[in-house]
Amino acid sequence: MSGVPLRVVSYNVHGLRDDRAALTGLVRDLAPDVLVVQEAPRRFRWRQKCALLASETGLVVAAGGLPSLGNLLLVSLRVAIRRTWCMRYPLTPGRHLRGAVFAEGAVRGATFTVSGSHLATDANERPSQAQHWKTELDKLDGPVIVAADLNEGPGGGAWRMVEDGLLGSTADVPTFPSVAPSRRIDGLFVSPGVTIERYEIISTEQARVASDHLPIVADLLLPSS
Repeated sequence: MSGVPLRVVSYNVHGLRDDRAALTGLVRDLAPDVLVVQEAPRRFRWRQKCALLASETGLVVAAGGLPSLGNLLLVSLRVAIRRTWCMRYPLTPGRHLRGAVFAEGAVRGATFTVSGSHLATDANERPSQAQHWKTELDKLDGPVIVAADLNEGPGGGAWRMVEDGLLGSTADVPTFPSVAPSRRIDGLFVSPGVTIERYEIISTEQARVASDHLPIVADLLLPSS
């Protein structure tokens, strides 16, 4: 099948509180072109911490961190980043401020936009955040890649809202908690026209100690521009 290959990994790294060597070693082994990170550094010295994570994984910072409330995009040197932006969802009093990160990229002449987010744990708050994110996603043209910790499974309203019009995996493989996965709350979706050649939840022993979530790896084929 023709197209430009792009490997994308989505990973909630649990604030880098677990086995850091296992985490960075796993990402290096997966060798993504794009790493969509949830729970990345977003507070004191966040720039330096995000840069260090990028260096340890053999990637470079594209966008995110504090401006997107812990959503971070790291990319390999294969990827040229053309534009980035972030958004923040309205704050519910007493809850955590959350947001999303976006980047327009190109690889071997094929263009794409990637976005990552981390929705609320509160079921009453998630649908509003999903709607704000989806409104921004619907403005995007061309190939789109969307990855998130949605904090609910495929049957939830926020999941269905984000996934609407996009393609993902129908396999019900749990991603959380990593030590004994029982819930699928992490998702990766692409727009029609992007081919998913591989979609896998990595559940090795290394992955189980690296974070409290298991990572998703997707091998994609982008349409040539």
